[in-house]
Amino acid sequence: MMNTCSLHVPILRGISSMATSHMLAEVQALASAAGCSLAFEATGGVDAARRVAAGEPWDLVSLAADAMAELAAAGHVLKDSVVPLVRSSMAIAVPEGAALPSVDTEAVLHRMVRSARRIGYSTGPSGKALLALFARWQLLDALQDCLVQAPAGVPVATLLARQEVDLGFQQRSELQGVPGVQVLGDMPPGLEITTTFCGAVATVSRYPQAARRALAWLASDATDACKLRHGLLPAHV
Repeated sequence: MMNTCSLHVPILRGISSMATSHMLAEVQALASAAGCSLAFEATGGVDAARRVAAGEPWDLVSLAADAMAELAAAGHVLKDSVVPLVRSSMAIAVPEGAALPSVDTEAVLHRMVRSARRIGYSTGPSGKALLALFARWQLLDALQDCLVQAPAGVPVATLLARQEVDLGFQQRSELQGVPGVQVLGDMPPGLEITTTFCGAVATVSRYPQAARRALAWLASDATDACKLRHGLLPAHV
């Protein structure tokens, strides 16, 4: 078990999507105790990928696997440094005070979607997968006036808490524990939407070896408890 990353360098700067932001914020404190110096900035995944591609001076990057693969192919992150960090399931949520049905079958979710006035979803991979599901149900056209895509960097939980939508779908890690939001559960059996988030060393990093050691620590079982607390599954489990 890894319990230290033994970094003797200035602060390693990282950028992440919102799905891993709370976990990484807690991990930063653990890293300090383990002798690391990490500072992550969280933003929308699309914006994060754009900023990495633009050459901003990051050391570490944490993004969904598909976005990371594109950055690696374009040479913006070191391809041999890419490592899975967590798996994140998409969850279903409603505003606090709303009815709490058990969404345990596809039929129940289908009815819930059909009856929703406003449905919040994200710009990230879970949002794309959700729209694909609605298309498979042949509901996409019928739902056009109900769908509300959260702006990049704004969690669906924010729309739910403001009661701007009455049904929301996003990574569980972005919904749980948010005031004004009640999580109903993950997608029902057969409709699971799971996204793998990876870490990588940015090509422009000034401390690539130290960043690799920090990344190995982030991917290790030393951070498993923290990942689980934030609704994420360690990728190695």
